[in-house]
Amino acid sequence: MCIINNGKMCTIVEFQHVKPGKGGAFVRTKLKDIKTGRVVDYTFNSGTKFDSVRLETKKMQYLYNDGSDYYFMDNDTYEQMSLPAATVGEASQWLKENDEASLLYAGDELITVEPPMFVELEVTHTEPGFKGDTATNTTKPATLETGVELQVPTFIEIGDVLQIDTRDGRFIKRV
Repeated sequence: MCIINNGKMCTIVEFQHVKPGKGGAFVRTKLKDIKTGRVVDYTFNSGTKFDSVRLETKKMQYLYNDGSDYYFMDNDTYEQMSLPAATVGEASQWLKENDEASLLYAGDELITVEPPMFVELEVTHTEPGFKGDTATNTTKPATLETGVELQVPTFIEIGDVLQIDTRDGRFIKRV
């Protein structure tokens, strides 16, 4: 659920209703600011009212970028739109051409661009692994086709296609 708290749009990450033996009941919450991504703890009286915000997700296909703008196409109407790089933000490191992305709107205002939860990207550069490095979970840096660098197991080589979790940038498996 999305609410307006102190003039900011926030989603409720976690909440707990507390009814102490003495005094009135209250609610402990963790709120995530939609624009900044910052998570803050708040405590409210149990009767506090908030304005809710209707969020709408629209699936669009990422086409290309020209360095300053990212271009997306609506799959239903084939209408194209451009977004500045600042609006796309960190999602750009996981987007490759023709991937589907989710654009989150609050009313008519675009809030954020979310890449798919899992993406498959090719390794463009990594150091070779050494034979015998299998006793422990050792990792090495690898650069993917979108330019992002992350830690991968030592058996990964250049040209391998990897499945990556975009929520935390973690290697899942080799495809």
